[in-house]
Amino acid sequence: MINMKTLIVTLFLTSLSFAQNAASAPSAPPPRVAPADAKNHVGETATVCGKVVDNKIPKYGIAGRGKPVTFDIDEPQPNPIFYFVAFGTQTGGPQEVIAAYQGKRVCVTGKINMQPTFAPFILAADRSQIKIQAEDQ
Repeated sequence: MINMKTLIVTLFLTSLSFAQNAASAPSAPPPRVAPADAKNHVGETATVCGKVVDNKIPKYGIAGRGKPVTFDIDEPQPNPIFYFVAFGTQTGGPQEVIAAYQGKRVCVTGKINMQPTFAPFILAADRSQIKIQAEDQ
C-alpha cells in the first residue's frame, strides 16, 4: 500500500506542475489600438503606437523615480489625443528619456487610463513597455 505522505507529495507536485504549465503558457499579445481610439478602451491593456510629437516635464518629481515626462502621441497640446508617461534613468534624468523617444515612432503597452478633461494615457513605469518602431511601420 502507498504511504499517505508519498501520495500527498505526489499530488502536490503534480498540481504544482500543472500550475507552472498554465502560468508559462503563451498568452495572446494585447490588442493594438490607434491613439485616437484609445478613449474607447479605458481600463483595458493594449498597445498604442504613434509618433512622439511633444513632451512636458513637471516642476516636481516623484520620490525615488524623479520627474515624470509626458509624451504626446500624434497630436500635441492643446488638443492631445493620447499620451504616455515615462521616467528617465537615475543618472540621466528627464533629458535622457526625452532623447530616447522625442520625434520617434513608438509603441507603448499597458493599461489605458483616463482622467476627466484629459486625453487617455498609459503610465509606462517600466521602460520595457515602450518599443521604438522603424519609421516605415
